[in-house]
Amino acid sequence: MTAIDQKSKLTLGGFPHKIHILTNDDTRPVVLFIHGGPGVPNRHSIMTAHRDLADAFTLVCYDQRGTGGSYRGAKADDLTPERLVRDAAELAEKLCERFNKDKLFIVGGSWGSELGTQLAYLYPKHIAAYLGYGQMADGVKNEEITYTFALERARESGDAKSVKILENLGAPTYGQYKNGFDGLMAQRKIMTKYGGYSPNEKKRNLIASFVKPIILSGEYSLSDLLGIILGYKFSLKVMWPKIADTDLAKECPKLEMPYFIFDGRFDNNTPASLMDEYFAKIEAPRKELVWFEESGHNPMSDEPERFKTLMREKFQQIAIDAAKEGVKV
Repeated sequence: MTAIDQKSKLTLGGFPHKIHILTNDDTRPVVLFIHGGPGVPNRHSIMTAHRDLADAFTLVCYDQRGTGGSYRGAKADDLTPERLVRDAAELAEKLCERFNKDKLFIVGGSWGSELGTQLAYLYPKHIAAYLGYGQMADGVKNEEITYTFALERARESGDAKSVKILENLGAPTYGQYKNGFDGLMAQRKIMTKYGGYSPNEKKRNLIASFVKPIILSGEYSLSDLLGIILGYKFSLKVMWPKIADTDLAKECPKLEMPYFIFDGRFDNNTPASLMDEYFAKIEAPRKELVWFEESGHNPMSDEPERFKTLMREKFQQIAIDAAKEGVKV
């Protein structure tokens, strides 16, 4: 049994990735966290606010190709969902080798839930179970709903400035906004302002929700922070067209492992209204849709103790059951 708190670079797909591993006991089940965005690492939240999970698991966070500590040298041609899924599959394999495991757990949020679902579907060998939050489902419907939400709330509030911005922007076409990245950011800013990201008043602006937690965490080096600043826009501009065109129920209809979704009722970023239909379509040996009634897009942040309690219960029981069958998790 060895405690680990290590940041390093690991080559995946021929490209160096920044990775952070934290555990109080390296024999514990491994949990790989797959961040959202694309281009928004989550090391700052997992390794600070949720580091108590290291008592039960070996926690692994990594910056995806094109952002944070994995920004320098990334090429636009390589920023595709397919490439990032292969990177994640290679990471899962290497982690299993390092920690003498047959399988590990994956937790994906927002865009990370799309990447994680594709990872579980295409490369199931090393995946013991999947857990998604801010779950992606249908990119086109996603943008239609979140745009309508922002516009309706702005009109109800008499917010003429926001209404004008959204009306000039226009409804998305096949998930794409006029003016591309700038249009998407304009919509997301207004959507967040009216509680579409979180019902928590303190999280109803982009600075409070994203920028401050990243800068104040102490998790990132100056080089990493520069990589986030530059990589966020870089990754989104390059990858958004393919992300917005995703229909996960069609692309990944049947999973070989337990498939959990922890979703916030107030999520209008990846709208909660899409979850029941999506959940009904997918197949898995075990699947659960757990609702967080006081959460938005990120229930791990809005209701952290309940999220972590349920995660511990489900993952630890799967590990126990796997051990009975001679599978190391």
